[in-house]
Amino acid sequence: MAQFDVVIIGAGAAGLMCAAQAGYRGRKVLVVDHAKQAGKKILISGGGRCNFTNLFASPANYLCRNPHFVKSALARFTQHDFIELVDRHGIAYHEKTLGQLFCDDSAKDIVQLLLTECDWAGAKVQLKSQVSQIEKTAAGFSLKVNGEAVTCQSLVVACGGLSMPKLCATPLGYQIAEQFGLAILPTRAGLVPFTLDKPDLDKFAELAGVSLPVSAHSEDGTVFKEALLFTHRGLSGPAILQISSFWQPGQDVTLNLLPGLDISDALGKMAAKHPNQALKTALARLLPKRLVEILGEHGAIDGEMPLKALDAGRMKKLATALGEFRVHPNGTEGYRTAEVTLGGLDTDELSSKTMESKQVPGLYFIGEVMDVTGWLGGYNFQWAWSSGWAAGQAV
Repeated sequence: MAQFDVVIIGAGAAGLMCAAQAGYRGRKVLVVDHAKQAGKKILISGGGRCNFTNLFASPANYLCRNPHFVKSALARFTQHDFIELVDRHGIAYHEKTLGQLFCDDSAKDIVQLLLTECDWAGAKVQLKSQVSQIEKTAAGFSLKVNGEAVTCQSLVVACGGLSMPKLCATPLGYQIAEQFGLAILPTRAGLVPFTLDKPDLDKFAELAGVSLPVSAHSEDGTVFKEALLFTHRGLSGPAILQISSFWQPGQDVTLNLLPGLDISDALGKMAAKHPNQALKTALARLLPKRLVEILGEHGAIDGEMPLKALDAGRMKKLATALGEFRVHPNGTEGYRTAEVTLGGLDTDELSSKTMESKQVPGLYFIGEVMDVTGWLGGYNFQWAWSSGWAAGQAV
């Protein structure tokens, strides 16, 4: 029977961070994962360059039923602490936009950083390993790993959520929580593209691949100003992925197609110079031409109207049409393309300082498996680092 101080289920971002921290504290650590490769989600993130944190990460960038839960871990291991670790490993990186940090070369650099840290800390990483028969014992836990008995004092669940099943995502983390009587909040796909009903799909079909800056507004008042991308299935792009985490089925999403622009002022200046110019021609200087044409074809605007005909009433109507353009998603693309899972283990079950279960001593949960979801832009990796580090100090 193999004996360890700590067994961590999941060789992803949170699990590997936790393993290294526990190992450096002199704990005998085993990380197990059913995948063939460690850090699979890291490897495909950020277009293969891994948006590993965000310069502006703060508790305000996370969704959680208890908004105070994330404060302790984020304060004790910050984005600057992880950046320092990246610097120590000589990994070159750059800021893309909005504080998002990416590797210059490859996401493989981050996985190698974590595996190197585990190696230096003496933590063992075992892949292609199936976990079964987890039981609580007087001394901690017993479980089977590929049919072999393993015991540990501390068991850490770091096996993620349901997003991206092609990367071997499973509900194992939730099943373990339920086995021990812990509460699970309803889960759904987050940071995910929207799908549209056929009439809207047909309307926007020719726009697939067209991108433009917008501000996206959810019905709860949340706003994100980033890019929108039309797709063959609906709407995507950073603005849509962000707002999807705040959207509920049946709700509309409102788009300002000209964010930060006073449409009345802009068109007024154009009208002064070219009073006979058609509205569609003027708008094509501000928006993708094909989008303007489709808005005209479907009656959202009168593209043939000369600018000189834009009186106050028509200008107000136009400003509403472009500034409060409403779409009604019929759903999302689901876990298949979702970057994260909303909901999960209720954080009221855990210590915000250590990530340990309040009901089951020695049982810890870190990363995506719990009800903590970051914005798009490196925030979810930062939660993995922070929660993994916090548990690593305690196990």
